[in-house]
Amino acid sequence: MGNRLTQIATRTGDDGTTGLGDNTRVSKNSGRPHAMGDVDELNSHLGLLLCEAVPGDVRELLIDVQHQLFNLGGELSIPGYELLQDNALLQLDQALARYNAQLPRLQEFILPAGTRAAAQAHVCRTVARRAERSVVALEQGEAMRPAPRQYLNRLSDLLFVLARVLNRMDGGDDVYWKSERLARGG
Repeated sequence: MGNRLTQIATRTGDDGTTGLGDNTRVSKNSGRPHAMGDVDELNSHLGLLLCEAVPGDVRELLIDVQHQLFNLGGELSIPGYELLQDNALLQLDQALARYNAQLPRLQEFILPAGTRAAAQAHVCRTVARRAERSVVALEQGEAMRPAPRQYLNRLSDLLFVLARVLNRMDGGDDVYWKSERLARGG
């Protein structure tokens, strides 16, 4: 990637545009800045999750995910450029299989709750879904490779699974939705 920032307050965005990595300027309200912003927000929420006590293997995974999201954001900032590596998706698939195998099958919907770390993982999951929707919207107007969308889709699944894993630390459990209809028997 090209230039590193040496000055943050450039004032070039005061007109409502932002610069992409290929030196073009676009409206801050266009698809790329939306997708880039959602990925950046997701990365920030993962940073907050990493402030919590999480198992070492989960911590290492999430730190690597942060780096991959930075690559994804860089890819989004430069039309036609590829930064997200193919092995990034494979890493998520492997982590999903490993952590999901530790969990009991779901019998009911769960609430985004439980421990603070699990609740933050759920926040990350919902932001990942929004980032995915932003990338899908961008794809509707521009040709893009599927890797960014696939990565965000798989990451949101992994964050759901990790929330369940984090709820089970120290003997906890998921917080189950209490369906009135199911409670009445139908």
